[in-house]
Amino acid sequence: MSLESLFIKFTTIDSITFSFYLGIFMFISMAGTLLVKQRGEIKELTKNSFPMLLLCAALMGSSNILFITAIKSTTVANVVIIFGTSALFASLFGYLIYKEKIEKNILIASFFMLIPRNPPFALFIGNMSGNIYALLCVCTFSLAFVFLSNYTKISRVGLTAVTGIYIAIIAFILSDNINIDLNTLGIIAVMGLLITPISRVLMGNGTKYISASEVTLLMIIETIMAPVWVWLFLNEIPSSNTFIGGSIIVVTLIANSLYTLKKGNT
Repeated sequence: MSLESLFIKFTTIDSITFSFYLGIFMFISMAGTLLVKQRGEIKELTKNSFPMLLLCAALMGSSNILFITAIKSTTVANVVIIFGTSALFASLFGYLIYKEKIEKNILIASFFMLIPRNPPFALFIGNMSGNIYALLCVCTFSLAFVFLSNYTKISRVGLTAVTGIYIAIIAFILSDNINIDLNTLGIIAVMGLLITPISRVLMGNGTKYISASEVTLLMIIETIMAPVWVWLFLNEIPSSNTFIGGSIIVVTLIANSLYTLKKGNT
């Protein structure tokens, strides 16, 4: 998922046009997978909590559009910093909707995740509209994963295909112009056919085995990798604090994973 920021930065088109073509390619990728590899699941899509599938697709589709808009509106660093609060939002939504207990290790891990942020109050600096888009992205994404954790029978491939349709329709309605050059189309095609759908399916499958807060906590690895990819390909050199903060995040994730494994074995 961390590669998405790089691909978005590679283009100069507006976020709505980008989202329109991304949604189309996501649908092509996942619909093709269903037809070739998982044809039997097509009939099951309308049987296993179809209203919830549509709701999760709308939430995930909205988060995708908000994420792209945020990346286009503010810095990658600000977006991934705000994205680092996703585990806290997932825990909060899980408690409010399903009365799920907020695990202490999630709160502790989230606290350590926020320590290396520089600056720690990213919402109040930079482009305010971009920061708000990023915050709304976190909320919709986290809420979708809370629902998915409680509806494990929903096909993640089918969900991602429907998400693609949703993104394309909403973007088409909002867009004034969907003209695009072939080079940009190729960049979006790689992201839409491979990177975005594969990452969404993998994370969606993760909710079958661990809680939504655990999934979103692991997603914070993006805060390390996104600046690295941008550095390698666009020569935007991260600060030394980025590497120090990244080390703290990696150690925290390892410690939390070891704690979870130990807890599961006792």
